[in-house]
Amino acid sequence: MTNYQQFKDAKYGLMLHFGLYSLLGGVYKGNKGPYYAEWIECHQQIPNSEMERLASIFNPIYLDTDEICEFAVKCGMKYIVITAKHHEGFALFRSEVDKFNSYDASPCKRDIIKELSDSCKKYGLKLGLYYSQCIDWHEKHGGGYLTDPSDAAGPTWENSWDFPNKAEKDYDICFNNKILPQIKELMTNYGDIFLVWFDMPLDSTKKHSQIIYDCVKQLQPNCLVNSRLGNGVYDYVSLGDNEIPDEIPSSISDDVDYNAIYGIKKSPHNLYESACTLNCSWGYTVAYPKWREANAVLSTRLKLEKLGINYLINIGPDWLGRLPYEAKEILLKVQEEYLKK
Repeated sequence: MTNYQQFKDAKYGLMLHFGLYSLLGGVYKGNKGPYYAEWIECHQQIPNSEMERLASIFNPIYLDTDEICEFAVKCGMKYIVITAKHHEGFALFRSEVDKFNSYDASPCKRDIIKELSDSCKKYGLKLGLYYSQCIDWHEKHGGGYLTDPSDAAGPTWENSWDFPNKAEKDYDICFNNKILPQIKELMTNYGDIFLVWFDMPLDSTKKHSQIIYDCVKQLQPNCLVNSRLGNGVYDYVSLGDNEIPDEIPSSISDDVDYNAIYGIKKSPHNLYESACTLNCSWGYTVAYPKWREANAVLSTRLKLEKLGINYLINIGPDWLGRLPYEAKEILLKVQEEYLKK
């Protein structure tokens, strides 16, 4: 069975949004960040030196990938997507390319992607990896500096507080020295990868997107690439954040949602996915704790399933790696009611 068919059959997945931002919970020095708690570094212009201090205490002692996979199976999920590296540039895997990661920069000395890969195999789940391929706030040459910042959840898309001189920035340096080499590591070191969930192409050119796509396919021929790689290079369509359409879209463009990336037309393989949060944030937050009702989540699940659109439900583990109690209760209730249908 091809990964295209496996993706269609999967229907339901779990996203884990986890990183240094999880330690802050959406609050920095008494100030609330934006609704999206994972954007707090940009919103509050937290310097890299402070993020590195957070890395020095990053130790999610209760992050148990077996427990997470067992929970996902109980909820009827078929695949898991985890933030291997989000916009802050901190990787949840041991990288020879850049030492700002959970093994080399943190006391936990853990390759979380390896742990989750092993657990997914044990529980029969497919593994997907989120990777921020343009924005990287830890890097002077991280992308986003050429893009209008009016829609950003902060002053700019790139790190303008540590590195204010845009004229000195060259995304190609970050792309060649960190982005592409880390993607190669992820495609090489963790067994079969079901899909790669790229995000926010911004300054990426068609050439950048094609190089990444070709790299993924060379190392993992069956791995699916989502449309947020950008520039019309993809295998399946990632809808906008929390977007629940009434019908299969005939076309998608970035005027629907900034994240619903440039140049996307109807999926060539009729593969669609809607990624949705259980509250207003993707990363763990204490600032905006309102949760969706289980019956609303169930209604969305049934609607998307009828349309043939995969439902990717996000949970942001807390600073210790725990799945919030409320999130678990909601999803267990959803599965209980789903099985009655």
